[in-house]
Amino acid sequence: MSIAPAMLSNRTFDELAIGDSASMQRQLTQQDIHLFAIMSGDINPAHLDAEYAAATQFHGVIAHGMWGGALISAVLGTRLPGPGTVYLSQTLKFRSPVRVGDQVNVTVTVSAKDEAKRRVTLACSCVNQHGQTVIEGEASVLAPTEKVERPAATLPEVRLLAANGLPQLLQHVLPLGPIRVAVVHPCDALSLGGALDARSAGLIDPILVAPRAKLEAVAAAAGLSLEGIAIEDVPHSHAAAARAAAMGGQGQVQALMKGSLHTDELVSAVLNAEAGLRTKRRLSHCFVMQTPAYPRPFIITDAAINIAPTLEQKADIVRNAITLAHAIGVEQPRVAILAAVETVNPAMPATLDAAALCKMADRGQITGGLLDGPLAFDNAVSAAAALTKGIHSPVAGQADVLLVPDLESGNMLAKQLEYMGDAATAGVVLGAKLPIVLTSRADSRETRIASCAIAVLLAHHFRNNPP
Repeated sequence: MSIAPAMLSNRTFDELAIGDSASMQRQLTQQDIHLFAIMSGDINPAHLDAEYAAATQFHGVIAHGMWGGALISAVLGTRLPGPGTVYLSQTLKFRSPVRVGDQVNVTVTVSAKDEAKRRVTLACSCVNQHGQTVIEGEASVLAPTEKVERPAATLPEVRLLAANGLPQLLQHVLPLGPIRVAVVHPCDALSLGGALDARSAGLIDPILVAPRAKLEAVAAAAGLSLEGIAIEDVPHSHAAAARAAAMGGQGQVQALMKGSLHTDELVSAVLNAEAGLRTKRRLSHCFVMQTPAYPRPFIITDAAINIAPTLEQKADIVRNAITLAHAIGVEQPRVAILAAVETVNPAMPATLDAAALCKMADRGQITGGLLDGPLAFDNAVSAAAALTKGIHSPVAGQADVLLVPDLESGNMLAKQLEYMGDAATAGVVLGAKLPIVLTSRADSRETRIASCAIAVLLAHHFRNNPP
C-alpha cells in the first residue's frame, strides 16, 4: 500500500498540461473487501463467501468492481488535480478480476482540457502486479482554479470485529435437539456451572458422574440447583472417568464432558479397551476458533493431547480435524501443515512431515480435504503473504485447519489468539466413538457452551458417519 502524503496540494486548471499524470498503489486485503461491503451494503457472495466464489467463473473471491473505482476517485481528489476537484463523470471498463493480495497501480493522465468550461478529461487505469489492466476508463472533472495546500487528514484506525459467533452457532445447533452427555467429575463451581449452562441453553441433557455428596456441597456453595438432573454416584474421579467411559461405550450417552479431573484421567479411561470407545484413530484435540482478523472459523490441532506427534500420528490428527470440519459444514476443508518455513528442509523435521502428509493425501491415504505444506503461519492465513512469497495453492491464505508441529507450538498459538487476538474458542477431542468436550478451568462460559454446541454437531454427524 502506498503511504498517503503528509500534505495535500493540488494542480490548478492553468497548471495542468496534457500528459500530466499521478499514481498510487494499493494492495487488496480481505479487510478491504469487508469494509467496502459494510460501507456499500453489497454483500454479493462472490466477494464474501469463499465456497460460493470457488464455483464461479473467477474460481475464488474477488474485489467489488467499484473498489477500484474508489481508488481512481482517491487519486483525482488527493493527487491530480487534487483538493478542490469536482467529479463530473466517470466511465469504467472492468477487464480482469482483482483478488486478495493483488497489488494495484492506479494512474490518471490528463488527456484533454476544455478552456471554456475549465473541464479536464483524464484517462484512468488500474494495473495489477502482473502488468494486466484490470480497470480502465475516463474521468471528467472540474479542475480547481485556486491553489490549495493543506495537511492530510489523519484517519481513525478501523478494526473489524467478527460478529458474535455463539448466537449464530446456537441458532444452527438448537434445532437438532439436546444430546445425552456424561459430565465427568464436575466437582467445582466452574465445571458444574458450565454443564448447567449448557443444559439451560438446550444443548445437553447431562448425567453428572461424581460423588453425590461432593456435588451437592459444590452446588450449595455456588448457589446452583441440581433439581431434575441425573447423578451417577461414584466414589472418586478415577471411578467417575471409568464409569463415564463405560456409559459411552454402552451407548447410554452421546458425548463426554470433562469436569474438574485431570485430562490424563479421562483420556486413560477412554483408551481403556474395556470401555469400548477406541477406534483405529489416535485421540486428538481440536480448537475451533473465530477471530476478528480472519473471515471464517478455523481449527487448530493438536494443542492439548499429543505432545510431539509422529508422522503417523499427525496423519490421524489431520483425519480427525477433517471429520470435525465436515461436521461443522465445511465440505472440503483446506488443511495447512504449519512449519517455521514454507520450503522442505531436511534439518527441520516438521517440513519433512508436511511434505509426507501431502503425498499421503495425493495417494488417497488422507481423504476429505485439501492439504498443503509446509506453510509458515503467515502464508497459511494471508493471501497477500503467500502471493509475496510466490506460493500458489488452494490452501495458502485461506486455511480452514492449521496443523501445528507439536503441542507446545499449538497451545501457545491458540492461547495467543484467544487472549491477545480476541478469538472466540471451543474445544473438543476426536478419535473415539463419541466426542469429548475438553475445557480448561480458565475457559469462559461462552467457550464451554460453544464446545458443547460443537459436540452436538459431531454427535449428529457420527449417527450417519460412525467413526
